Amino acid sequence: MKEIVEKIENFVKKRRWKKYHTPKNLAISIAIESAELLEHFQWNEYDFEEIKKDKAKIKEIEEEIADIMIYSILFFSYLGTEIKGALLEKIRKNEEKYPA
Repeated sequence: MKEIVEKIENFVKKRRWKKYHTPKNLAISIAIESAELLEHFQWNEYDFEEIKKDKAKIKEIEEEIADIMIYSILFFSYLGTEIKGALLEKIRKNEEKYPA
């Protein structure tokens, strides 16, 4: 994970984009990329097996999810928080909230 975070941070640094990465802008970007992911499913009821048959569709979906993850990783980075710790804590809270 550290390698991925470093690659993303270096990408942003080389382009001098950090000044544009305010909390508001990152949150907006996550919402926009999420909407782009939703567009793939608007007006249809694909299931995972149907999607798996369409390699081009898989690639498009992967790219939207990757965009969401990149902006999310940047958000964690700028907050100075650990992704793994935050995810594990959220899973723990969900297990508590929704016991099996």
